[in-house]
Amino acid sequence: MPLRCTAALLTLATSHFDALAQFYSQLLSLEPVVLLPNVYAEFHLPHLKLGIFRPKTTPHSPLPTPPSPTGMSLCLEVENLEAAIAHLTQLGCPPLGTIITASHGSEIYAYDPDGNWLILHQAESL
Repeated sequence: MPLRCTAALLTLATSHFDALAQFYSQLLSLEPVVLLPNVYAEFHLPHLKLGIFRPKTTPHSPLPTPPSPTGMSLCLEVENLEAAIAHLTQLGCPPLGTIITASHGSEIYAYDPDGNWLILHQAESL
């Protein structure tokens, strides 16, 4: 029987729960919809739920510690790339390099406080 997904949730494992949850709350200008202090925070974005969690360390845990560095990247489409860059810089995570112009619009790269790759993208105006 094929897998039938009903929703998608992107989660970030971190040992720095409070700092990363606060970073994403400030970056997204959202409070978590679900918050279990020092355990789990969930943000609801258009078409995506973003979860941040502190993994449990148990003898049977598949991820006793968060992987580092991660292969995860989070791409956020923004209305105003310059304003998003200023906001990210104010949060202490300035983007790397300069804005890249591609066929689909403009983008810039940064890292969150845990080293997860962030891509800020502004679609090309038609």
